[in-house]
Amino acid sequence: MIHDVPLQPASLGADLRALRKTRGLTLAELADRLDRSVGWLSQVERNLSEPSITDLRHMAQALDVSVSTLFGPSAGPQSEEGYVVRRGARRPLGARAAGLSEALLSPDLTDDFEMVHSTFEPGSKITEWVCRPTQEVGYLISGKLDLEVGSRRFTIHPGDSFRIRGERFRWANSYEEPAIAIWVIAPPVY
Repeated sequence: MIHDVPLQPASLGADLRALRKTRGLTLAELADRLDRSVGWLSQVERNLSEPSITDLRHMAQALDVSVSTLFGPSAGPQSEEGYVVRRGARRPLGARAAGLSEALLSPDLTDDFEMVHSTFEPGSKITEWVCRPTQEVGYLISGKLDLEVGSRRFTIHPGDSFRIRGERFRWANSYEEPAIAIWVIAPPVY
């Protein structure tokens, strides 16, 4: 701890377990990827052992998430932990694509779903298709977003919602203002 602020969120162990399970990995498989013992990893997942920053970098790489997903800003008051995520305390999920910034709205990754705040900057797009074994629902708060799901193309406007069920998709914001969306993704992938 530095100045009484933990380096990792209190839910780190549970988040790691959720990420590992979502990826279909056993404790032994992830421990092998990390070159660590199953016992050590089990202790980390139960918050009995605190991994080093280097360990966290290796875990993020093995789980294909950004390191920022495992860290996160200071938590709010203890009484709100696991219940409330204040605007300034959202965990960044990293920029997976140029012009996209995302933050975790869910208190942690231990539920059957995650809520994500996504901002698509003007002129941003992904050209590669994304396909993941999830069900996703999005709601556009502001801006416009072009969305391709399979062979279908849509322009999403503020107040519109959409669903993606394990299909390939890609997006583009070819407009002059940021597009801001809320996504619910099940199971959690970050």
